[in-house]
Amino acid sequence: MATAFMDGEPGALRRFGPGLAVSFALAVAATLVWKLSGEPVLASPMVIAMVVGMVLRNAGLTGAGLAPGNAIALRPVLRTGIVLLGFRLTLGDIGALGGWGLAMIVTVVTLTFVLTRRMGRVLGVSPQLSELIAAGTSICGASAVLGVNTVTRARDEDVAYAIACVTIFGSLSMLGYPLLQSVLGFDDHAYGLWVGASLHEVAQAVGAGLSVSDTAGETATIAKLSRVVLLAPLILGLGLIRHEARGPGRGQPVPLFVLGFLAAVIVNTVLPLPKAVVTGLLDASGFMLAMALGAMGLETSLAQLRREGLRPLLLGAFGWLFIATAGATGVFLLLRFTA
Repeated sequence: MATAFMDGEPGALRRFGPGLAVSFALAVAATLVWKLSGEPVLASPMVIAMVVGMVLRNAGLTGAGLAPGNAIALRPVLRTGIVLLGFRLTLGDIGALGGWGLAMIVTVVTLTFVLTRRMGRVLGVSPQLSELIAAGTSICGASAVLGVNTVTRARDEDVAYAIACVTIFGSLSMLGYPLLQSVLGFDDHAYGLWVGASLHEVAQAVGAGLSVSDTAGETATIAKLSRVVLLAPLILGLGLIRHEARGPGRGQPVPLFVLGFLAAVIVNTVLPLPKAVVTGLLDASGFMLAMALGAMGLETSLAQLRREGLRPLLLGAFGWLFIATAGATGVFLLLRFTA
């Protein structure tokens, strides 16, 4: 889909244009509202774009014609925004996460995946849907759902439900986490680590971090991308369990945008760019992320959850609350034993 758009396939503008235009307009409007309101801490352009998109979708003000363009915003646009965000960091910043921080993230991811799958069995949710919800919650939202489905092979309805589930609960976290920072007593670094270790989607983690501060956003991005990389061993492990000879499949378990992000960090480390250039790249990154979250809001249907019944929703809520609690507990332990 994205390739056809980028290669200039005839009719591509008519197909992809409406969705891209709406997500672009949401990003522009959200940025203007944010600027005019004095750039409040909680209402970043990404949050505003996402909320308005959800309102439009669930009020019946959007149509199926937006879906192809939304897919572009949620894939190449989002991933380009993440790559450009790498120019905010250096290798020294990544090292600041530390071995204990990485160990905590791996532990949280593993516990969340295993316990969410087991809770699915208790609630009577199908093994396939349980596995998809567990993967999306523990690793990286929709990307993990699609990647893990290369070995899970669930129904299309299960895939759609799992994506809707992790999107909605992750969006709730993105809105609620900034409100909990002072309650938990986290500084910006600890808060960013908690965000990156526990939010579902990359864009949600970045948004929740940057809505508090640059430091929180940088730490959240590093922690979240470390979880994305864990998708590769998860898919390979599930394939081996099922005696799948084909390995991780065609889903590219380590997304190329992660490598692009790391390349941007390396460039920023060894070849510092002029401040004006970096500022422009970061502004472009923020706008692209606002577009992506606007598109995500346009794709989030509350009716999807209702049609599938209550038990899968309860499973998603369990995973959501567990990873938030486990992540916060891990950060508390790090603060206590590494101080």
